[in-house]
Amino acid sequence: MSVTVILICITVAISFYAFNKPELLARLMMNPHSVHTNGQYYRFITSGFIHKDHMHLLWNMFSFYFFGTAVEAVLGALFAEAGMYYFIALYLTAIVVSDIPTYLKEKNNISYNALGASGGVGSVIFVFIIFQPLQSICLYVALCMPGFVFGVGYLIYTYYQGRKANDNINHDAHLYGAVYGLLFCIVVYPASLPNFYEQIKYWLRSLF
Repeated sequence: MSVTVILICITVAISFYAFNKPELLARLMMNPHSVHTNGQYYRFITSGFIHKDHMHLLWNMFSFYFFGTAVEAVLGALFAEAGMYYFIALYLTAIVVSDIPTYLKEKNNISYNALGASGGVGSVIFVFIIFQPLQSICLYVALCMPGFVFGVGYLIYTYYQGRKANDNINHDAHLYGAVYGLLFCIVVYPASLPNFYEQIKYWLRSLF
């Protein structure tokens, strides 16, 4: 069983268990004020394994499965057995790192809460895009586009949703997770950025 599937199973199990337990959900979600005043740093991780509702969970896990299995395979091809550990490190550290800007921004806001695997999924999506920028990504089956075009739209959408901040979903974490995914590629495999550039350049030349 792939690491992606194992992480999905864990996330689904915890999310379902917490759906009908509001007190547990409240203890696990990201509440920057509780982290700041009570030192509840565990929320940086636990908030990534719970979701608002079934659709939120389905969307995140579907995206994670599609992109996660591909990224896991790429890292495995590049780093052999170590690729599995790189993948786990990417996902878990992205969940934490992508929440840091939100924590700094909202640490004095007692009413702010957020939850979801946003940071981890966002980072995995962008690692996929960096490695395979011309691979088609389809929305609602019919609307397909090169990965890097999807990436631009993804950043715009998450930025807009993050500014609304009215649904307890940490959309900012998608944005920061995406940036973290880019930085992760640069650090663990520096050749990924020149390769990305060359692929985009080839695609643009083919248009003209």
